[in-house]
Amino acid sequence: MEENYLLAKWLNDEITDAELKEFKLNDDYHLYEKIKNYSASLETPSFNENELLSTILSSKKSTTKVISFYNNWFVKIAAILVLAFGLLFTFNTFSKEEFIAKNGEKNNFLLPDNSQVFLNSGSQIEYKNWNWKDNRTLNLTGEAYFKVAKGKKFEVKTSLGKVTVLGTQFNVKARKNRFDISCFEGKVKVNYNNKEIILTKGKTVSFENNNKIIDKNITNTNPFWQNNEMAFQYDKIDTIVEEIQRNYAVTIDFSKIKSDQLFTGKIPMNDINVALKIIASSYHLQFKKVSNSNYIFEKSK
Repeated sequence: MEENYLLAKWLNDEITDAELKEFKLNDDYHLYEKIKNYSASLETPSFNENELLSTILSSKKSTTKVISFYNNWFVKIAAILVLAFGLLFTFNTFSKEEFIAKNGEKNNFLLPDNSQVFLNSGSQIEYKNWNWKDNRTLNLTGEAYFKVAKGKKFEVKTSLGKVTVLGTQFNVKARKNRFDISCFEGKVKVNYNNKEIILTKGKTVSFENNNKIIDKNITNTNPFWQNNEMAFQYDKIDTIVEEIQRNYAVTIDFSKIKSDQLFTGKIPMNDINVALKIIASSYHLQFKKVSNSNYIFEKSK
């Protein structure tokens, strides 16, 4: 209010020397001065006083609403800033962290507690970063290998079941109706089809279509895919071909191949020709390269 009062006096040349000295300290003084000088150079158009008086008297009385431009502008800017900061806070607070390994790629990252996660091809993980301390839950699609920081506990959820861990190393794979879990260190609790199983170091278990199909000991110290090998146990040909497609980012036509034969073995992830030859020899097939990323399986002649 004091600033507006001095401005009004200054514009009307009614300001005292002491007030002028104070007014010149205002950050906007030079701007006011430029406006005043520019306004003084403008010429006022001539007008007929009698005609103006007659126009005023004959016009209808109306109430003029005065809006403070300064106050209105300030309120709008303040509202925009509050909204922007509110949206930014909400996004940073409640948004989910998401990590993806596309077909033909792998990905690895650290969780907020420094636990390590390795994503296999065609897989995805998401979790809420903002309340990780209170809700250590991951949502996994596909396959991942976990090295959990000692003393840290969290839960891995998939469409087929969930795994609860505490300071351990384990692998989880959920593809279609097949759910595979292997424990390499410590222990994990597996929940599948309303049943609970505890896996300790060197144990692996697999479920398919609500049935346990594998429950045995393992000697490897990490998942084979970490060493560029795909390992299969009693898998169907469509599952194997889909995994090859996923890891090599290629398309394989095997629509003419029908077989109930199950495959157990390892296939390399760094040489597609060798990978396809293993499948071809196991199922008495032959494969043909159609393009750089397209192959077809046919029956051997």
